[in-house]
Amino acid sequence: MQLATSLIRAYARRRLARLSTLDPVAAQERELLGLVSRARNTAFGRDHRFAEIGDVAAFQDRVPIRTYEDFWRDYWSAPFPRLTDVTWPGLVRLYAITSGTTTGASKYIPLTRGQQRANSRAALEVLVHHIAARPNSQVLGGKALMLGGSSALTEHAPGIFSGDLSGIVAKNRPWWARSRYFPPPDIALLGDWDVKLSRIAALAPGEDIRSISGTPSWLVFLIQALIEAHPDRGQRAVDFFPELELLVHGAVNFGPYEAQFADFLAGSRAETREVYPASEGFIAVADRGNGEGLRLMVDNGLFFEFIPMEELGSPKPTRHWLANVETGVNYAIVLSSNAGLWGYLIGDTVRFVDRRPPRVLITGRTSYFLSAFGEHLIAEEVETAMAAATREAGLMVGDYAVGALFPGEEDPLGGHLYIVEFTNAAPQAETLATLGDHINTTLRDLNDDYRGHSSALHAPRILSVPPGTFAGWMRKRGKLGGQNKVPRLVSDRDLFTDLKDYARQALASRG
Repeated sequence: MQLATSLIRAYARRRLARLSTLDPVAAQERELLGLVSRARNTAFGRDHRFAEIGDVAAFQDRVPIRTYEDFWRDYWSAPFPRLTDVTWPGLVRLYAITSGTTTGASKYIPLTRGQQRANSRAALEVLVHHIAARPNSQVLGGKALMLGGSSALTEHAPGIFSGDLSGIVAKNRPWWARSRYFPPPDIALLGDWDVKLSRIAALAPGEDIRSISGTPSWLVFLIQALIEAHPDRGQRAVDFFPELELLVHGAVNFGPYEAQFADFLAGSRAETREVYPASEGFIAVADRGNGEGLRLMVDNGLFFEFIPMEELGSPKPTRHWLANVETGVNYAIVLSSNAGLWGYLIGDTVRFVDRRPPRVLITGRTSYFLSAFGEHLIAEEVETAMAAATREAGLMVGDYAVGALFPGEEDPLGGHLYIVEFTNAAPQAETLATLGDHINTTLRDLNDDYRGHSSALHAPRILSVPPGTFAGWMRKRGKLGGQNKVPRLVSDRDLFTDLKDYARQALASRG
């Protein structure tokens, strides 16, 4: 363990020195031209004359923006699962299955060996910035608890598999690192989330856990399971993991969970660090404090482009890259990668807070918006309002989702319904009404369109549901655990009706 600590400290020093002199614009152009050169003899490369591309402008001129559906229709569906020299050289042997947050439809994202190596380097990047903040870190002196999906894979053809990305990462760790991770393979393989969580909670306190990583909403379930499994220990991290020094979180906005994790980590030496992994590539890592932006990984197999959200869906949107992005603009993020994605719209939105080095805040999903009444709310605004309101009320949120109540459904006016699972109390009706008013006021301050339309809407209504409601709903949809995420802003009317009906049934069954 001491050797590993010494090696990671040496690596961190070299990497930090490299980052201090790295020109992000030049690095990104090198990445793009390197990717284009490698893929020039693929079917995609020939179709788009990659051999003639010598700069970013030429690439943008020849390669249009595409969605997953475009790639599937035009390049992947016919040869799937044997993609050989189609959009990336060689045979693709692994596919990461996306969570299908809103529609429920699974997508198969190619995962090449080069991208697996890039993901491993990104994991080291987390440790680099942790060690920069904690020079005397002993994070590798014990084990890392990773709360991910099942590591069981589905075989589509001989030697060709698909699975949850976090499970693939767990299954393909190098032999020398496997003993440093928890849970062990027999638990990591489990597909039943409830059984898996129960076994992790029962065994984890007996291990020397130094770091924990996972999606905040699922880590909340882990905390609850630990407390239930060990009622004699207490309710904070130090009661279970006295040497814990790092909690890595990502995939959803941390704001609504921040107070709960601050309480859980009180008295420990642990810091929190946000990451931005996606099935399409590992995008960014926090190199500073919470809320200060995530630093893009500009030299790790990805080329980034950014489309202003108001131009998304137009025939020829403006395609920015690091040479000309602006701070304060809400962009849809576009990737080209060492897994054969080219001008690929991944569905996330970001806003730059710095350009050199480039740091972004994740603002939501291109599909996460509410505009049933012309209010044009985005996830970042709702999450900011929810975090502010619950903090003021001293409430902690386990999970929540927001959708529209249309005129005539429950009121002559339309409006928004917030379905919320609180973890520390079941608020009284008066508190819920105050919470709705606070959310309304904050959103009016944040969004001009909302302010203009809110006078014709009823104030946000809060439906407080029992603990476990969202887990039950996700289980019903076959989306429990791992990288699956509860959709925050639900614009699909049928999906929100399904959630609303399930939530009210859960509430009625609890009396």
